[in-house]
Amino acid sequence: MSLTELRPASHRPAPPPKKVRTRSWLYRFDNKTIPYVFISPFFILFGIFGVFPLIFNGVVAVRNWRLDDPTLTGWAGLGNFERLLSDEDFWNALGNTFGIFILSTVPQLLIALIIANLLNRKLRGTTFWRIGILLPYLTPVVASTLVFAIFFARDNGMANWFLSLVGFGQETPLDWRAQKWSAWIAIATMVNWKWIGYNALLYLSAMQAIPKDVYEAAAVDGAGAWRQLWRITVPMIQPVVVFTVILSTIGGLQLFNEPMMFDENPQSASGGSAHQFQTIAQLIYKVGWKDLDLGYAAAMSWALFLIILLVAGLNTLLTRRIGGDR
Repeated sequence: MSLTELRPASHRPAPPPKKVRTRSWLYRFDNKTIPYVFISPFFILFGIFGVFPLIFNGVVAVRNWRLDDPTLTGWAGLGNFERLLSDEDFWNALGNTFGIFILSTVPQLLIALIIANLLNRKLRGTTFWRIGILLPYLTPVVASTLVFAIFFARDNGMANWFLSLVGFGQETPLDWRAQKWSAWIAIATMVNWKWIGYNALLYLSAMQAIPKDVYEAAAVDGAGAWRQLWRITVPMIQPVVVFTVILSTIGGLQLFNEPMMFDENPQSASGGSAHQFQTIAQLIYKVGWKDLDLGYAAAMSWALFLIILLVAGLNTLLTRRIGGDR
């Protein structure tokens, strides 16, 4: 028996008033529960549209699932993934994806860095130039891709007209869609045109946080503008550089809209007459919604997911190593 029960009724402490207990409960609820209520919509939507599709896609990847043959069901195990190893279309699409990725990502980030460094200086009409470089990013990708498709047209395209000025292709115009290298350059040009300004503004925002005293001290020591860029600016904005590298890796390896609209027959998702610029994203779409083989398409998407993780991780390590891991 507790000491409280042994005390006379007149000496027992009176229970707190009902209003005080209610306020105490509301205070605890407001401080411990309400924050989780406010952030719960994000996690609910992320679970529905992010986690669940990822898990469901993983289940589909290890099953036989064809929309044109409902009788073909059951578990395929790793059969769909083993099929990838001997699929020439997959390896061709993988090579195209990496080729376009390299031609777009590397020049894109380098040019964006140089433009940001120029905009970080005292220029006339600074606001005009900053808004101007962002306009390509604001342009709908379908509209810009259609314009570039006309620009790289074989007969009346302006790209061939520019080449003819330097004496190239005057007798036989270059068919930009016919060969791998020319198609890769054309598609990479579309990607670079859209994303250079966006990355340049990210770099510019990071550069403006660097103290001016650092540049003044470097100038006193005899460091020129080019040396200041690579020895001071790049190491000090390394987190933003790593972010843009990861973002460009994810976007470059998932490239779909540009090669899709660049094709003369976009509905086929073939990436040219000989699949010369078909990317993995296009192949996944073709296998899943043209060939109706959802199980194999899901296996391809998981392979692409793992490739993106691997390449993004390697790019992050290389970027940190180049920047001195600061």
